[in-house]
Amino acid sequence: MTKQTRKVTRRDIMQMAGLGAATLALGSCASGQKNTGPAATKGRINHSVAQWCFAEHWDLDKICHVAKELGLKSVELVGPDAFPTLKKYGLVCAISPNGTPDPPFVKGLNNPKYHDMIIAKTQETIDACSEYNFPNVIAFTGFREDIPDDVGAKNCVAGLKKLMGRAEKKKVNVCMEILNSRVDVEMKGHPGYQGDHTDYCMDIIKKVGSPRMKILFDIYHVQVMDGDIISRIKQYAEYIGHVHTAGNPGRNELDDTQEINYRAVMKALVDTGYKGYVGHEFIPTRNPLKSLRQAVEICDV
Repeated sequence: MTKQTRKVTRRDIMQMAGLGAATLALGSCASGQKNTGPAATKGRINHSVAQWCFAEHWDLDKICHVAKELGLKSVELVGPDAFPTLKKYGLVCAISPNGTPDPPFVKGLNNPKYHDMIIAKTQETIDACSEYNFPNVIAFTGFREDIPDDVGAKNCVAGLKKLMGRAEKKKVNVCMEILNSRVDVEMKGHPGYQGDHTDYCMDIIKKVGSPRMKILFDIYHVQVMDGDIISRIKQYAEYIGHVHTAGNPGRNELDDTQEINYRAVMKALVDTGYKGYVGHEFIPTRNPLKSLRQAVEICDV
């Protein structure tokens, strides 16, 4: 027996659309997520956003506007030419690039032939950060280039020690970043990077022996290479100068498609007494504003 098919009218479509909107609204209320207003409200995490991850979607003024709307305090990984714009919006650059040519993580302090260039550029950025009262400048080991790990570490220590006098005088931290060497996808992993384990980078930092020498604790990269994130945060708490977030696998949103329990990680970070910034450095795959709001809400413990 054939059932007669009823023509779907415009009224039916409008009714279904209304039901869908109501369902979405209920879902939003149930999850506690808001679509407007600040996402950072508790004041225990100083939220920042990495400009490069959202550059495809927003120019500098737009990302500054979004940061203010969501209650973030910083737009990071921008150079001194962007500092006046950040100042205009009442924002900080939580960590600045070291000013070396892109990509800056390839030619690092593990190779003495790059020392003069890196040290000169980093000193310029330290001076600019000091002028604006911004806290951190980034540092990298660089790619191996057939340099043995122990030799690369010694070279990094020697190069970083040449920066510490300037950093201490200007009251700016130099933060060495661990990057994963396992994921062979552009900007999601860096095969060949020498400082690809937390303990390796920490050994360098301790040997530099300056209160201005810190680690950039990138949770995504640490998870890929070492795991045990909360224990490592507690172990190295006094050396953590900056923190980055992203979901794993994928370096995308901090949602339930990835494995890191960011609320637990942020609670552990707060419990150590950390007062620095948490920079959201994930690559959005959906609406960038909603994705950034979600990340901030999850981490705002």
